[in-house]
Amino acid sequence: MRILLVDDHVLFREGVESLLAAQPDLDVIGEAGSVAEAIALARQFQPELILMDFVLPDGTGLDATTAILADLPQVQIVFLTFHDDDERLFAALRAGAKGYLLKNVSSAELLAKLRGVRDGQAALTPDKVTRVLDEFARQAPAPAQPEAVTEELTPREREVLAELATGASNHEIAVRLVISVSTVKKHVTSILDKLNVPNRREAARLVSGRQEFNKPAPD
Repeated sequence: MRILLVDDHVLFREGVESLLAAQPDLDVIGEAGSVAEAIALARQFQPELILMDFVLPDGTGLDATTAILADLPQVQIVFLTFHDDDERLFAALRAGAKGYLLKNVSSAELLAKLRGVRDGQAALTPDKVTRVLDEFARQAPAPAQPEAVTEELTPREREVLAELATGASNHEIAVRLVISVSTVKKHVTSILDKLNVPNRREAARLVSGRQEFNKPAPD
């Protein structure tokens, strides 16, 4: 795997380069100390993976990541930084990074994470995975409440939907509501359209938790 190192501390770059150079399957093809150098070397050498610092003299690793991925979307970018905060972590992942590691990571774990990226895995330690999942759960929209999804239905459509929730067929609904089967079909079609669901089972599922739509089917 051809790797570009981006960090403004020469001594740190040399230490990482020595570690990677000792691996038969990893090859450091260049080193950059700024955003401008990172972009130029990425375009020149087209590495498979870039180890990216977050803070650089002329900008941030996010600036470099955005510019590089715009030209070379196939490049895998992993941040290697001292900064352990959610704001930078989430910003890096939103920018397209495949991982976010801290500089206190062990040599063995760093090598394992880089090889994992090559195999399609994210370079995240377990605590980072937990934080990402927690953030995802926090931002996920709340499930739609039955009252909200059914408020556009007409009174008759709500009656038909209540029967759907019991598992009644079109013929059974027609008999119970004293309407024709064709009218039931029209109501069902309208209900599916308004609720934006593919079939009557999904329509019934949306309201199955409400008492008024959870009537037992007659014997």
